[in-house]
Amino acid sequence: MIKVIVDMNLCQSHGECVYAAPGVFELGDDDVLRWQEEVDESRREELEEAVNVCPMMAIRLEG
Repeated sequence: MIKVIVDMNLCQSHGECVYAAPGVFELGDDDVLRWQEEVDESRREELEEAVNVCPMMAIRLEG
């Protein structure tokens, strides 16, 4: 499993991660980012893309 960590002090809810890894990340009706904290290894490529496209560099992965 991959642990997804988002620094909400940096996140500005641009939503680029939502496009890179839908189903892992989503923007709520209040424009606040929500995400799965534990994600299967099979989605690593999507998660790495989400990390790379985040303009605030707020996302990191462990594992």
